Amino acid sequence: MRELVQNMNGLLVIDKPAGMTSRDVVNRVQKWFPRKTKIGHTGTLDPLATGVLVVCIGAATRLADYVQAMGKRYASRFRFGATSTTDDADGDITETPDAVPPSREQLQTALALFVGQIEQLPPAFSALKLGGQRAHALARAGKEVALAPRTVRVEAIRLVNYEWPFADVEVDCGKGTYIRSIARDVGDRLGVGGLVQTLRRTRVGPFLAEQGMGLESNPAKVKLLPISEAIAGMLQVRLDAERKRRFLCGQTVGAELDDDEVPVGTEVAVLGEALELVGIAIWERGFVKPQIVFQT
Repeated sequence: MRELVQNMNGLLVIDKPAGMTSRDVVNRVQKWFPRKTKIGHTGTLDPLATGVLVVCIGAATRLADYVQAMGKRYASRFRFGATSTTDDADGDITETPDAVPPSREQLQTALALFVGQIEQLPPAFSALKLGGQRAHALARAGKEVALAPRTVRVEAIRLVNYEWPFADVEVDCGKGTYIRSIARDVGDRLGVGGLVQTLRRTRVGPFLAEQGMGLESNPAKVKLLPISEAIAGMLQVRLDAERKRRFLCGQTVGAELDDDEVPVGTEVAVLGEALELVGIAIWERGFVKPQIVFQT
């Protein structure tokens, strides 16, 4: 087995290929590391999808939720004039009889309705759990899947190209947004049906597809990104050696923020004098209360 011979704590940006689940990627990456190394991904990508999948290694797994909460960008090709059991090209597809192609202006108007804070019904074939079971497992077994709509945030949808029945779009969105649901719902709005033909995640927070390594890379030459990359964009406080020592012992310690208007209860990143990540804390106006600590 080939193994990385460096510090086993950090982040990997993988360019996920089509046809694999996110779990498949983790299983492949696991072979690059010693047994029992903690490894986890930071947000499921459908087998059809490609692109950015951030994988947390070692202590970085404790920050997976922070990476998962970062904004995302997708490049997708929507196909109109048809529907799918999975809302994408991997499902059983039904053509929409006598579908009338909408104009570019009509499509732009429909897309705009799905920008902002919206209520979105997740696809029946998804990794969400219903009664302790994955929705996709229930759907494949022919059982009824009654998922509840969820509030998600879509920052922008840009129409890059449109030539019936295909529309190429870029979507900026928050955690939990299903691009398949957008394609389906836009198609419903236009009365022609819609599905995702192709999907690529091009960005997660500061992590870009161009950074992504392939699964055939030589792991001995891979350098993990530092754990601190997982808290990019988070407010930060710095502690001197004495306060750092007390913080690592679980004590609430005094700290300063440049912004006096930061609400009490805000999560902040705590750094040491060498700008190393010490932990995550709750801001209590002049103090920081440990939530996660890293023994450096």
